[in-house]
Amino acid sequence: MAKDTSAPTDLIWALSACNFVIGMGAFIVVGLIDPVADAFTISRAAAGWLMTFYAISYAILSPLLVSATGAIGRRRVLALGMGMFALGAAGCAFAPNLPTLYASRALAAAGAGMFTPVAAAVTAAVSPAAARGRALANVVFGLSLAQVFGVPAGSWVAYTFGWRMAFVMVLVLALIALVVVWLRVPKGLSLQPVSLRDLGRVLKDGLLIAVVLFTAAFLGPIYIIYTYLSPLLTDTMGFGRDGIALVLLIFGIAAVTGNQLGGRMADALGAVKTLVILCLALVFLMPLFSALPFAKLGLFAVVFFWSMSCWAFMASQQIRLLALAPEEASVVFALNAAAIYVGTATGAAVGGLVLEQFGLLALGIAGGIGALGALGHVLWTHRAAKLAGRET
Repeated sequence: MAKDTSAPTDLIWALSACNFVIGMGAFIVVGLIDPVADAFTISRAAAGWLMTFYAISYAILSPLLVSATGAIGRRRVLALGMGMFALGAAGCAFAPNLPTLYASRALAAAGAGMFTPVAAAVTAAVSPAAARGRALANVVFGLSLAQVFGVPAGSWVAYTFGWRMAFVMVLVLALIALVVVWLRVPKGLSLQPVSLRDLGRVLKDGLLIAVVLFTAAFLGPIYIIYTYLSPLLTDTMGFGRDGIALVLLIFGIAAVTGNQLGGRMADALGAVKTLVILCLALVFLMPLFSALPFAKLGLFAVVFFWSMSCWAFMASQQIRLLALAPEEASVVFALNAAAIYVGTATGAAVGGLVLEQFGLLALGIAGGIGALGALGHVLWTHRAAKLAGRET
């Protein structure tokens, strides 16, 4: 594929801006748990299924849709994905009942599942190998930036004007992003064509799938806590609208910091070492949430370093996958994106069970135990890859 040396920077940041919208729409429900629960007279755990249902839909649909559209120009696929995401946001904003809300979240997840993996594959294709970690971190930057502004803003809007207006905000931004895709992504941009047959071949590669599933193992414990962070802070720290928005803002600033740090760590230390360090950080940090309440400054510090560790892993994971299957980058990135939401769904579901059985203060301990499992996973898959001669 010919590379225009002036194109990658503009293209990557346009895709990153679109990922900001997707990240906002995906995770905005973290700040809407209580308002949605009140609106539909359901439990907090039931409201948490808005995240779980989105995650399950993404995990199932993303690899299928990316593979099925592998021969279509990348601009069209990206625009189609963003258009579906916008329709899903509209459905959420005007949903008359809970089933419609869940269905709309599934449609939004399908659109996001087409957009984000293809954006990552395009970024990898137009970037030189030596700078690929930073480039991938930049395109994911939008997702982490959504944690800074999108999720706190959505929470504030939901508590001030109603939860439906938060989805209206996502809808407006998604429509703007659709225009950005059509204007900024070059016409005729294409990569190595992929198909459902390629998906089937990748699924038969047991080692590759095991490495993909590290993403789920890493993120699952995080979402045990993150899905229910709002009620946790309300019940233990007495935080209302402004306190929750402030914590989410701190989480978001740290996410951006971690995203950029993770890309540099991947290029400097290598993917596996970076992932081991991040797992160890989570093993230490997450049980601290079971010690709430404590001083606000202490809470803010824990949230910052926790979020930074959470969001620093993606560049290393994508580099690792790309090295294992360079010819099927789009499919592998779609599976990795699916694994993100397998982890999200699993974490949210486990968090709901822990909440109902043991209470909010058990969430941190459960997250720490899960992080130990993620550490074991990366060490095991690295050893298996070395024995197979596929990783150094």
